[in-house]
Amino acid sequence: MKTVTVVGARPQFVKAALVSEALRQVGIEELVVHTGQHYDDNMSAVFFSQLRMAPPALNLEVGSGPHGHQTGVMMSRLEPVIAERKPDWVLVYGDTNSTLAGALVAAKLHIPVAHVEAGLRSFNRAMPEEINRIVTDVLAASLLCPTQTAVDHLSREGITAGVHLVGDVMLDLLLAALPEASRGRVLADLDVAPGRYYLATIHRAENTDDPERLHRLMEALEQAPLPVIFPVHPRTRTTLQSSGWTPCAENRLRLIDPVGYLEMVQLEANAHAVLTDSGGVQKEAFFLGRPCVTLRHETEWVETLEGGWNVLAGSDPERILAALGRQPEGEARRDAFGDGHAASAIASILARGA
Repeated sequence: MKTVTVVGARPQFVKAALVSEALRQVGIEELVVHTGQHYDDNMSAVFFSQLRMAPPALNLEVGSGPHGHQTGVMMSRLEPVIAERKPDWVLVYGDTNSTLAGALVAAKLHIPVAHVEAGLRSFNRAMPEEINRIVTDVLAASLLCPTQTAVDHLSREGITAGVHLVGDVMLDLLLAALPEASRGRVLADLDVAPGRYYLATIHRAENTDDPERLHRLMEALEQAPLPVIFPVHPRTRTTLQSSGWTPCAENRLRLIDPVGYLEMVQLEANAHAVLTDSGGVQKEAFFLGRPCVTLRHETEWVETLEGGWNVLAGSDPERILAALGRQPEGEARRDAFGDGHAASAIASILARGA
C-alpha cells in the first residue's frame, strides 16, 4: 500500500512526524511532498530535523502569495506527482492551502483522501482555514477526527461514512517530546525563569493582515505584567515593519525569531500563561496545564475552554489583560483528545483501507 502525504506548514510537520513512523510500522510506503508553503528554515527545515523525519522526497517550492494563486500553483505542481505515483491514499493535515490543494487534486484523480483533524469548525467563514477544512471534509473518504466534538460537527453536516474518532496526534507527539524538551537550553539562552514570563504567538491572517488589529495586540503584549517572549512569524514581522509599528519606550516585550518544536514546548511548559491565535498552541498549553488567552473570537478547540483554561479575548487590550489575571478552575482534562496513540490508530485505519 502506498500513500502520498502533503504537508506545507509547520503544524503539519509536527502532526506528520509520528504518523509517518506509524505508517512505516504497518508497512505503508509513504512519499512526503512539501508544498513549500512555509519555506523559511526556522519554519520548516528545523522541524524535520528535530522531529527526526526524513526530509520530504519532493519540495514543490511554491512559496507565499494570495490564497487563490498559491493554491492553484500547488495544485498544478501536485497533480503530476500524484498521478505518476498512483497512491492508495492521499493524506492531508489540518486546514491550510496545502491541505485544500492536496484534497482537490486527489479527488479529481479519483484517489481517496484521508484528512487528519477532520470535523473542526470555527463557524467563521471569513477565515480561509474554515473554507479549507469544510471543502476537504466533503472530499475526504477517511475523516480522522481528534475529538468527539469534531465527529458531532460532521454528523450535523450529514457526513457519517468513513468517520473515525482517533484522538489528537499533537498529544501523541507532545508526550513523546516532553523528556527531551525539558532538557533544552532555551530558557537559559533567553535568560528567563520558569513561571516568570508570558509566551505569545500571532500568525493568523485575521490578525496579521489588519495593521490596526495587530497594533492593538502589540499594545496588549507591551502592557502585560510580566515579560513577553514573542517568536515572530515572518508574516507578522512583515506587517509590523510595513505598518510603521515601533515599540513603546518602556516595555518588556521581546521579539525573537521562530523557534524549533522542542524549544517551543519548553517555552510553553514554563510560561506563566500563553497568548496565541494558533490552534496548535492553544492545545499544547492545555495539555501542559498552562492558562491560555486566545487572540480570536472563536476557537475550533472548544474543549480547552472548560474550567477557564482558555479564554477568548479577541484583539481588545483590556479584555486580553483581564484574561491574563484570571485563575483557571480544576484540572485541564486532556483525555478529550485521546490516549496518546492517535498516530497508530490512523495508520491501522489506512492499512485496512477504511
